[in-house]
Amino acid sequence: MKLQILLSVAKVLLVTVLLVGTFSYAMFQGGFVSWFLFYSFLPFGLYSLMMMVYPLNDFNVVRVIKSRELKAGANLTIKIHLKRTLPFPLFYLVAEEHISGNVFQQERTAKKLVHPWFKREIVLEYEIQNIPRGEHTFESVELKTGDFLGLVQKSSRLAEEQTILVYPSHIVLDYQPLQARFDQGVSSSNVKIQQDTTLATGVRDYETGDRVSWIHWKSFARTNDLKTKEFEERKSHDVMVVLDRTPTQAFEDMVVLAASVIRGVIRKGAQAGYFSKGEQVQFAPLRSGESHQKQIDYYLAKVKPDQESSFETVLKQNASDISKTSALILITSKLTRESIDEISKVSKNSQATMILFVKHPSVRLDQEHRQLAGLAASKGIVLRECDKRQFASVFKEVKQA
Repeated sequence: MKLQILLSVAKVLLVTVLLVGTFSYAMFQGGFVSWFLFYSFLPFGLYSLMMMVYPLNDFNVVRVIKSRELKAGANLTIKIHLKRTLPFPLFYLVAEEHISGNVFQQERTAKKLVHPWFKREIVLEYEIQNIPRGEHTFESVELKTGDFLGLVQKSSRLAEEQTILVYPSHIVLDYQPLQARFDQGVSSSNVKIQQDTTLATGVRDYETGDRVSWIHWKSFARTNDLKTKEFEERKSHDVMVVLDRTPTQAFEDMVVLAASVIRGVIRKGAQAGYFSKGEQVQFAPLRSGESHQKQIDYYLAKVKPDQESSFETVLKQNASDISKTSALILITSKLTRESIDEISKVSKNSQATMILFVKHPSVRLDQEHRQLAGLAASKGIVLRECDKRQFASVFKEVKQA
């Protein structure tokens, strides 16, 4: 602060000395050239002195963001309205956004250069392309200006905080349950998750809307009253999705896959749950519906690869939340013998267990990983290796297998 004050005083003295010097030179030297030099420098010198006292906080900033909820990869257009009361002529004005997080791709910032002169209202517009997933806060707008000579440079940071939430992108995939359990036993199934019309457990009174194929005709022949068959409803069709938050280059792909799987499960009519642990625990119990899906999307929008302990440690410490009678889908990009052993223990009460191993397209799997796949299969765990190009068919290939 002291250095800035000294620099400001030095600039004032420099401009004053130049003005006094050119005036003295004109007075003592006389002639056209000396007076021309003085009058030519006079407006620039006076402008520099006036610039020193002009308050940049006279500007009022208003940021307009059309949408506060976006999907990753979308383009976001932002308008900044700058208004002021004093029409002081500004030769140039640089407006720069200060945004938390890694919003901008490559090496560029939201910076605009304009020449407002006497304008009292300035509208700036810029676009953020391919905005990444996460919660991004637009903290403030910094204004910078100066004089013609470059002697005076001023800046002011105007607070205008706004937050946007960018949800992860997702793909449409056809979720297929790995296994279905009935009271009569266990069988594989790939039909819709509602009820099994081949297993009638009783009859009830006919209700409007019941299908004709559900009518119990033998009972109707005996009693002359319409009766409808009651079918065995499937159990344990819910899915608990566990996301590994270990830092990895494939983490964003893992988030996309998690969002896609959960949407696919809910779209099929089943209940979906979500669990992940890093610096904070994110947990959504088994439910269905649009509001539940939005809650999970909110978690996935804010999730970060901040897991310090190993994945098997997280599973062991949170087995009570993860171990359900539902199907269990774990999404990870790092697999070890210890993690497979722990998954096997956690999934004892689960209907079925599946590991979605997400790898970066440039990564090639070695022989050790193939051995881990065999270990998982020996424990009854379905292991599917995929990258982002194969997400849409991840359950189709499991079904074929």
